[in-house]
Amino acid sequence: MNAPAFDLQATIARLFVYPVKSCAGVELDEALLIETGLEFDRAWMVVDADGEFVTQRELPRMVLIRPQLKHYEMVLRAPGMLALHVAFDRVEKPVRVRVWKDHVKAYDMGDIAAQWFSDFLSEPGRPRQLRMVRFDPEQQRLSSRQWTGEVEAPNQFADGFPILVASEGSMAELNAKLAAAGHGAVGIERFRPNVVLAGIEAHDEDRVETLHISTAEGEATLRPVKPCARCPMPDIDPATALSTPEVGDMLRTYRADPRVDGAITFGMNAIVLQGVEHALRVGQPVGANLRFE
Repeated sequence: MNAPAFDLQATIARLFVYPVKSCAGVELDEALLIETGLEFDRAWMVVDADGEFVTQRELPRMVLIRPQLKHYEMVLRAPGMLALHVAFDRVEKPVRVRVWKDHVKAYDMGDIAAQWFSDFLSEPGRPRQLRMVRFDPEQQRLSSRQWTGEVEAPNQFADGFPILVASEGSMAELNAKLAAAGHGAVGIERFRPNVVLAGIEAHDEDRVETLHISTAEGEATLRPVKPCARCPMPDIDPATALSTPEVGDMLRTYRADPRVDGAITFGMNAIVLQGVEHALRVGQPVGANLRFE
């Protein structure tokens, strides 16, 4: 990478994947970039008896489910539960499920996994019949062409785009505002980014054309395409699953975004342009040019 060629210089500070949609993330030092984002990101999902996806929005205790990625399996742990072992190479019957407006093919992960999620996420007097499914990689679920233009950008069970990019600068600004209002600092985990950048100013990720990442295999490029509109999930404390309004209330004071009709945004949804099968690693340099519109 020719450093002087770029307006901004950053480094990858942190990498996260979220193997089960809406459950806790896994922080990694290295993650494989694939066509749909980072390997294992949102590859699994929890659905109700009708095949409709469920998230922290209605079941905040999902954030207490913590995945661990091993060589041949994923291990899920949650308070008061025995560990659930999910083999990477094993699925059960094919099913159809819905994530937002998309009806997609998936594989049911079996009765043991279904019972585990149903038991943990049910409330007293409100039993839930839930199942775990895995995305069927033989199909394509494409991001909105309204934002990706001519690029076909597939993703799995993510809300809509392959990768979410945020920065330490944006998080520091939010925490400074929270501190000034008498609130405690919060972690970037609440915003569920995949790639966290260091070395740029707050919300510079909003203003760049393409991220050029130097990897051992060559250059990988990600293009931020859509500001990430925020639901109430950042108000949920990932350590307790309790929701308080401070984060959302503070963001509303300065993050209304005209690009998405005034929605509150934090971070940028990005698509993969180049570098499939390259390894992203913490510490890798990232260059970008500012976008002028």
